[in-house]
Amino acid sequence: MIEQLFGSKTRVKLLQLFYSNPNRSFYVREITRKIDEQINSVRRELSNLLSIGIITSDNTNNKLYYEVNQKYEYYRPLQEIFGGGVKKSVRRKVVGADGDDVTTHHDLKTVGHIDLAVYTGQFTRDESTGIDFLVVGEVNPNALQKHVDELEKQENKSLRYVVMTLPDFRYRQEIRDRFAVAIHQAKKQVLIDEHNLLSEAPKGE
Repeated sequence: MIEQLFGSKTRVKLLQLFYSNPNRSFYVREITRKIDEQINSVRRELSNLLSIGIITSDNTNNKLYYEVNQKYEYYRPLQEIFGGGVKKSVRRKVVGADGDDVTTHHDLKTVGHIDLAVYTGQFTRDESTGIDFLVVGEVNPNALQKHVDELEKQENKSLRYVVMTLPDFRYRQEIRDRFAVAIHQAKKQVLIDEHNLLSEAPKGE
């Protein structure tokens, strides 16, 4: 049904990838690996989405990166269809090679109680925080390390991460700690934000 509405299986996979990962940037070969489609088909559909204005592109270090255009006129309704917004547990849609939807879970609930989880750094091409993954909450260190190991394998990159308790993060926000301010200002993908910690500017700005 969705493929009929939106024209092709590859286009639907791309829309799912981009709208499930706002603020994330992907290069072509990374996209082909994630959605399991031929590079020529991916390039063609990327060109179509660019011409419509659904995605944007940017050249960094001789690589052309693509990400969803959040200023696109119909961003919100498309995000409702393909993204689902911020979730209390991380659910990433992946479309299988046969075209069927497969939902995989990077279930942070197995790590502990998570109040805030954020991707930045390599995920969004913003190095202002010096990290790629922030976790705030009460976590099991071994379970978190296993989660990060699996994430590194999936993303094919080494990740820098920081974990802290909710009182510690709130205190850092209160005193306008440099790291807390950097997290607020950074380009990021918010996976979980149970207490709307990032909804307002740090006090004093």
